[in-house]
Amino acid sequence: MRRIVHLSDLHFGRTSPALLEPLLDRTNALKPDLCVISGDFTQRARNSQFAEARAFIDRIDAPLLAVPGNHDTPLDNLPMRLLRPWARYRRHIDADLEPTFENDRLKVVGVNTVNRWAHQTGRLRDQTLRRVCEAFSTAGDKARVVVLHHPLEHLEGTDKRLMRGAAKALRAFADCGADVVLCGHIHTTHIGPFTTAPGLLFVQAGTGLSTRLRQQDNSFNVLDVSRAEITVRAISADHEARFEETAAIRFRRAPEGWLRLDDPRPA
Repeated sequence: MRRIVHLSDLHFGRTSPALLEPLLDRTNALKPDLCVISGDFTQRARNSQFAEARAFIDRIDAPLLAVPGNHDTPLDNLPMRLLRPWARYRRHIDADLEPTFENDRLKVVGVNTVNRWAHQTGRLRDQTLRRVCEAFSTAGDKARVVVLHHPLEHLEGTDKRLMRGAAKALRAFADCGADVVLCGHIHTTHIGPFTTAPGLLFVQAGTGLSTRLRQQDNSFNVLDVSRAEITVRAISADHEARFEETAAIRFRRAPEGWLRLDDPRPA
């Protein structure tokens, strides 16, 4: 197995300062093979906010794979948003908006789902689906993980619109052998198979640092991953800014999809 720490929606520019050091300490103590951040590094895509995000990720003691979120394009600078939406992200975070990571047991593909023409709703193009599937065609027995910002399925009660191409992407990723999709955007933890693609595990992270909470404490996820078995743990901040495990769910691959092996504590 290989370990992934999954952070999301840090929103520098609107963070809880008391959580920064505890989040870094807990992330590094877990000794991940890879740290994934699934978008929204900043609140308003300002250079000062990206600089804070860069300082944070420079202290993570693991390889990093990151994709942008909708807040990582300038929301209050329309000309820049339309003409150079990724300039600041590329300068501070990563020139590659859709990076790939591979080691002896993992193949992880990043996908940029941000739509510069619409602030909230993302989109997925056919060429992106082909790129992901081509990457997995050479993965062999490695666990196959897709990372994007916008979820491919919404939980009950979510008031956001599902992004364009989500249903088609779910079918494509399932058909080309993806095991897990990691996402953020909603600031809510979710761990379980997709309802329309039970062979694909849906892992959504809450917000690690932001004060923009949605009926859930600040949190992140840890995955111990193989092709045959995956354990996902939810780690949440308590009132003393300590990140503690609040759920641990183990899945095993079965012919009908990912089979949940034990009952979690409430996430």
